Amino acid sequence: MRKRSIAVIAILFGCMFSLQGHALLKGVTPQAGTTVDGREVAFALDFNTRIDGVRSRLELLTPEKKTVVLQIEPQISPGSLRARAHDLRSGAYTLRWQALAIDGHITRGEVPFAVK
Repeated sequence: MRKRSIAVIAILFGCMFSLQGHALLKGVTPQAGTTVDGREVAFALDFNTRIDGVRSRLELLTPEKKTVVLQIEPQISPGSLRARAHDLRSGAYTLRWQALAIDGHITRGEVPFAVK
C-alpha cells in the first residue's frame, strides 16, 4: 500500500512539472469577439512561461481567407509576444498564434475579432 501511494505521488508530481512547460495564454489584445479600429492594430499575447519569440509565429487570417504572417516585435518580457498590423479593412479576422515555450513545447490557438 505504501509503495503504491509513493508511486501515485511521483506520477502526480511528474504530470505537474510537465504541464509547466506548456505555454498557456494568460491574456490577449484584442480580446476574442471584440471590434477594433483597423488603422493600427496592436497585438499583445501574454503567456504563463518564457516564450522563444524567434521561433514562435503570429498570423492574421483576413476576411478574404488570406494568411498574413505578422512580424513579431522584440520581446519586452520573456513571456510575451507583440506585433502590429496597419490599414486593415472592415470584416472578420482571426489571429492565429503558435508559441514555442523555452523547453520546446508548442502551443497553438486562435483569437477571432472584427475590424470596423
